[in-house]
Amino acid sequence: MTVHAEKRVIPYRPEELYALVADVKRYPEFLPWCMAARIREQDERALTADLIIGFQMFRERFTSYIDLNPEQLEINVKYAEGPFRYLSNSWRFLPHPDGCEIDFYVDFEFNSRLLQSVIETLFTEAVKRMVKAFEDRANVLYGRPQAPLSGRSIPQS
Repeated sequence: MTVHAEKRVIPYRPEELYALVADVKRYPEFLPWCMAARIREQDERALTADLIIGFQMFRERFTSYIDLNPEQLEINVKYAEGPFRYLSNSWRFLPHPDGCEIDFYVDFEFNSRLLQSVIETLFTEAVKRMVKAFEDRANVLYGRPQAPLSGRSIPQS
């Protein structure tokens, strides 16, 4: 089991960050290890997506159901099929005086013990790179904020 929960404040509007994360088809353009994305079905409230992730000698495809809630600025991901035993992921984008507080949670386990052990040893660094990739993408899409990105994490209680 690999779990990561984080709250992070960055100086963008919650609606902007929600749109960035909801645009799954663009992930291969900026997200490390995401080699391809295909949207199988999509409407305003949900989408079904295939992602191909690759790292060193590993390359895996998985399918997820993604529930979109633009009114509440929440995204919930449910695992459908692929190399995981399970995968659960959620995003919440909350207004904050300094921009947006992102409340992020992911919990997963691969079926393969080898793949799971590789991921666990690299997980902290992988999460840092992925968070930075989303922040860098926000800079590209919405311009660099006037104040430097604080990217400060808020301790979980």
